[in-house]
Amino acid sequence: MKRLKDISPFTLEIIKNGLIVASEEMFYSWGRTAKSPVIYEVLDYAVGLIDTTGTKLVTQAPGIPGFTGVLDFAAEEVVNKWDDDIKPGDVFVSNVPYDSGTHLNDVTLIAPIFYEQHRLGFSVAKGHWSEVGGMHFGSWTSDSTEIFQEGLQLPCVKLYEKGEPNRDVIDLIRFNSRLPEFVLGDMYAQAASMKIAARRVIQLVTKYGLDSVLYAMSQLLEDGERYAKIKLSQLPKGRFKAEDWIDDDGITDEPIRVEAEVTITEDNFIVDFTGSGKQARGSINSSYPSTVSGVRMVYMAITDPHAHPNGGFFSPIKVIAPKGTIFNPERPAPTSTFWEGLSYAADLVWKALAPQAPETLSAGHFLSIEATILGGVNDKTGEPFAIVEPQPGGWGAGYDLDGESGLVACGDGETYIASSEVYERRMPILVETYALNTHDGTGHGRQRGGFGVRREYRVLCREANLTVTAGRSKFPPWGVEGGMKGTPNYAVIYTKGQKPIETRKIAAFKMERGDLVSLRTGGGGGWGDPFERDIEKVWWDILNEYITKEQALSIYGVAIDPVTLEIDAHKTRTIRENRIRKK
Repeated sequence: MKRLKDISPFTLEIIKNGLIVASEEMFYSWGRTAKSPVIYEVLDYAVGLIDTTGTKLVTQAPGIPGFTGVLDFAAEEVVNKWDDDIKPGDVFVSNVPYDSGTHLNDVTLIAPIFYEQHRLGFSVAKGHWSEVGGMHFGSWTSDSTEIFQEGLQLPCVKLYEKGEPNRDVIDLIRFNSRLPEFVLGDMYAQAASMKIAARRVIQLVTKYGLDSVLYAMSQLLEDGERYAKIKLSQLPKGRFKAEDWIDDDGITDEPIRVEAEVTITEDNFIVDFTGSGKQARGSINSSYPSTVSGVRMVYMAITDPHAHPNGGFFSPIKVIAPKGTIFNPERPAPTSTFWEGLSYAADLVWKALAPQAPETLSAGHFLSIEATILGGVNDKTGEPFAIVEPQPGGWGAGYDLDGESGLVACGDGETYIASSEVYERRMPILVETYALNTHDGTGHGRQRGGFGVRREYRVLCREANLTVTAGRSKFPPWGVEGGMKGTPNYAVIYTKGQKPIETRKIAAFKMERGDLVSLRTGGGGGWGDPFERDIEKVWWDILNEYITKEQALSIYGVAIDPVTLEIDAHKTRTIRENRIRKK
């Protein structure tokens, strides 16, 4: 779009920031009015504005990074299907993963923004609806083998038409959910938040003019593209490869090999997943849009995590993922635990580039969302309840610092860990333990990985259903430059009169009053030789009970005087010097 002669650079910046703020207000409005904790506590959603063509992301508010690559796909789906019949007041709903989504729980609403008869663009909001039907409570599950088992499919249909709700579609949603009040409460809040964004954009047009606002949108995209070229020029050039194994697909125990080749040039950031396994029989498949999200996440991490995510900034990215593979599955492949595939898409790029960009990328982190559903009916109120959440874990070490402990995985970025007090007040659940998982440890190195967590829920109602899916259990987080691998993710279930069940994946498991599930997440990978770790850091890890005196000696070569409990400097020096001579 040609530069407008009658707009000052100051006014232009005001309009551009007004568009960004419109997205942010949409984000906070939905979070404050939603019905489900997965929205208002966990923040498992994202929102943004798309340009008039429906193909380019103009602004996106802070939200779950796993949705960074899907908002523009959803708007493009509307344009492709409905372009001749998009009217003011329309709201479209879509959750089918293959062309524009992730899994059926993540439902996208797309609404055109009109000023008089001019289409300004689209507002898009995507978030996790707690229950959309399917074979098990909570809808997503690790044991589905086709999408028909995972819930209600909404193939880009009109939820509102000319401002009026489509009662047939809403009834369809109501009667296909085990938690209709929660789902419809979230849906109405989602739609209302989008009206706020549209109102803010229209106010900008009213004040500054239609041409000025459209020009500002184009300039946001051009700004992003210019900035991307600057950041791309600073990256190492060449081809970088990585490969790994996914534990299993949830149906069999067979691991799945995945690989990626990253090519960085002056103009492009190309990721080729050719050679990765075929689409899985189980639900770990990552749709193409969610695979693009995984690439965009690491691209932002290595360029500028604080950049405005938009179509211009992402323009150098090209993602190659052959159809029929785990990173681009075809219908009717199940995708309900898509984050396992998405996380590996991101991690392969991360693993390939970490040695090339140690100042921005760490060693491997616990990676798995270790997603959890625990729900049933509250005996006291007769109302259904559900915990639907990710678990935090340990991140990998950097070349000059230890990894962070107890953070959500890369795809969940902006999400929070729900409050234990909220759960205990509103649900028949006791949060018995929430602590760092020092028992399983972490990846040791010159810089050690962060620690995972141990979170335990005890059931206080007659019965409840539990679904857990944990990846990176067989193949722990990777280390860099001699750093040790991290530790695995898993869960342990304790039931009356039975031996504890240790599991990676379990679906719709029946729990009774007094039963307990212990969720264990892993520690991140280490960076560098553990024998090169600063002795004082080892001492502080002992004092903080992260490691034992025995581990300090065997892993780090640091000896503790049994009488004074201080570092035995002479013995430590001897041990480490002997190690150097042997190497």
